[in-house]
Amino acid sequence: MGGIDLALIWAVIIGFGVIMYVLMDGFDLGLGILFPFAPDEDARDVMMNSVAPVWDGNETWLVLGGAGLLGAFPLVYSVFLPALYIGVFLMLAGLIFRGVAFEFRFKSRANRHWWNRAFCWGSAVAAFAQGAVVGAYIQGFAVEGFVYVGGPLDWLTPFTVLTGVGLMAGYALLGATWLIMKSEGHVQAWAYRITPTLLALVLAVFLIISLWTPFVNPDVWERWFGHIQLIWIFPALALACAALIYHAVRCRREGLPFVATVGLYIFTYLGLVVSKWPVIVPPNYTIWDASSAPESQLFLLIGVLFVIPIVLTYTAWTYWVFRGKVKVGEGYH
Repeated sequence: MGGIDLALIWAVIIGFGVIMYVLMDGFDLGLGILFPFAPDEDARDVMMNSVAPVWDGNETWLVLGGAGLLGAFPLVYSVFLPALYIGVFLMLAGLIFRGVAFEFRFKSRANRHWWNRAFCWGSAVAAFAQGAVVGAYIQGFAVEGFVYVGGPLDWLTPFTVLTGVGLMAGYALLGATWLIMKSEGHVQAWAYRITPTLLALVLAVFLIISLWTPFVNPDVWERWFGHIQLIWIFPALALACAALIYHAVRCRREGLPFVATVGLYIFTYLGLVVSKWPVIVPPNYTIWDASSAPESQLFLLIGVLFVIPIVLTYTAWTYWVFRGKVKVGEGYH
C-alpha cells in the first residue's frame, strides 16, 4: 500500500472508538450505579432524563469498535472470545437489562422499584464486566499459536476483580460530575457532596492497580521503570486532572468537574495503551501479527471514513440540541 501502515491506522480508529464509548456511555452507566444512593425519586427522574436523549446513540461507538476489531484484527477474536466469553456475556446482559429498564421505568408506576433495581444492577454488572475484561487484557492470556488454551474463568482473578470495581467507581465519578453539569437544586447539591468521596475511591484503586500491575505483567514494569521516559507524563496529567476536579467541586464550578473527569479518563487510557503497545493479544502478539489482509482493511477503511464523520456530526448535534439543565418534573419521555 505504498508504505501506508493500515494496521496502525486501524489500531488508532479502534482505540478512538473505545475511548469514545467509555466517555460517552460511561456517565449513564455511572448514573445507574449511583441510582440506589439518590436522595429521592425526583432525583432519579432527573438522572434518567439527563441522559434519555443520548444514551442509546452513545453505544454506537461500542458497535463501531467491535465491528472494526473483527474486520481489521480477526485473529484477536480467536483468543478474546474463548478467553472472555463469560465476561462479555455479563457485559451484554447488563447492557440489555439497563436498556430495557431505561424504557420501562418511564411507563411503570406500581413496579417502578423493580425497574430501578434492574437499571442499577444492569449498569453495575456491565461496568464491572468491562473493567474485568480490561484487567484480563493487562494480565495476559494463555495463548499458543493464536489459540486460547486457558480455562473459562482464567479471566476472573483478584486483579481483574479490582479493575472491575475500579471502573465502576470511575463510571460513578463520571456520572456524578455529569449530574453536576446537568442538574440544579438538591440534586446538584447531592452530586457535589458525593464527588470528592468518589474521586478519593478512584485514586485509591488507581494507586493499588498501578502498584500491582508490574507484578502481574513484568513487561509493564520494564516499560515504565526500565528507564525514565516521556510516558510518565500521562499519570502526571491524570493526577493534575484529579486535583482540578477537587478544586472545581470546592469552588462549585458546574462544567469543569465533568471536563476534568473526561481528562482523567483520557490520560489513564493513554497510559494503559503505552503500557502494552503494540501488543494486541498479550503477552506478545502485536497488531501486525493479528491484522487481516491489507485488501480487507482498505475496503473497510473506506466505509469507516464515511461513517465516523456522520456519527460525530449527529452526536454533536444531539448534545447541542439537548444542552442545558434538566429540572425536576421535566423530561423527554
